[in-house]
Amino acid sequence: MTEISSTPTQTIESAGAATPPELAIIIPTYNERENIRPLVRLLHETLEGNQWEAIFVDDDSPDQTAAEVRALSHEDQRVRCIQRIGRRGLSSAVIEGMMATSAEFVAVMDADLQHDERLLADMLEVLRTTDNDIAIGSRMVSGGDNTSLGGLRQKFSEVSSRLARKILGIEVRDLMSGFFMVRRAVVEATVRDFSGVGFKILMDILASSPHKLKYVELPYSFRPRQAGDSKLDANAAVALVLTLIDKSVGRVVPTRLVAFLMVGGFGVLVHFLALAAALTVLDARFVVAQSIATLIAMTSNFAINNLFTYSDVRLRGWRWLSGWFSFVLACGFGAIANVGVASVMFAGAFGWQLSALAGILVGTAWNYGVTRMYTWRQG
Repeated sequence: MTEISSTPTQTIESAGAATPPELAIIIPTYNERENIRPLVRLLHETLEGNQWEAIFVDDDSPDQTAAEVRALSHEDQRVRCIQRIGRRGLSSAVIEGMMATSAEFVAVMDADLQHDERLLADMLEVLRTTDNDIAIGSRMVSGGDNTSLGGLRQKFSEVSSRLARKILGIEVRDLMSGFFMVRRAVVEATVRDFSGVGFKILMDILASSPHKLKYVELPYSFRPRQAGDSKLDANAAVALVLTLIDKSVGRVVPTRLVAFLMVGGFGVLVHFLALAAALTVLDARFVVAQSIATLIAMTSNFAINNLFTYSDVRLRGWRWLSGWFSFVLACGFGAIANVGVASVMFAGAFGWQLSALAGILVGTAWNYGVTRMYTWRQG
């Protein structure tokens, strides 16, 4: 029998020869394969002499962005890849990247080369030498420039910042900035209160902190896009609303539930429009018209929830069809529960208003809970 020595051949101290990074740059990506190597070259130039790492968090890009990052990581140990399967979302991607590093300072920037990487050195110096919690790359302070963003996106960013400042009471001028650096201690103290929805994690951090964070806004000029897909898609406005809701009432009512109820309210309008069309245009009997309207409203609710409420776990292709079936099935049972509870309460001498309200609440709770668990399993 071979004797196993009790003396370790390598101590923990000698096992890790590399110096741990002081700075981690978190870079969420989607279809940005062409930008990866140019961006890393620029990071090397601007951060020469510093200990840093770049963590690319890719939402399973069809253009094989993750594969390109992994290939580069074989050549450059500063480069790391987190590939997320079956889910999307800018804020949630940044959160995962932040929690995957031990660096004292964490920066967030896009991979599309629109953020001026040269500002990273200034941000790092500010956090090293002052008591500021966050250094923000700002397009809206003196010396900053936002014109290359484009007319519609520029207007949206400006209006969104003003709206968020008013609702949340945060004074940061460029609250929609996706380019900033924060102390890791701040992230650890607030991460459990992040909403993880939306597209601007900076606003989430500032609104989630139990105390007012110290910040400085450093001007920079926003560059034209080089390649890749814009992060500001059709979901941006809804994502902003969801984030504001979460920061306002999210600790009392789940943000997704609020969005689910809003979609349900719109579904009532869809139902009545479909019912009126079936009765007048198709000249259908009421039972038939009501059935058609119910199915159309359910389909509308499912499609909108899939597009916005559960955008990070959105169903596509055949999964959309199976998701629709499970949604309709769940809501069908929800309707039965609605009628059953209301009928029991009404028979128990409760007024019709209270009985109807109780039925609606039970049906809604059922629909939300069951579809969240089964239709959008990761939601």
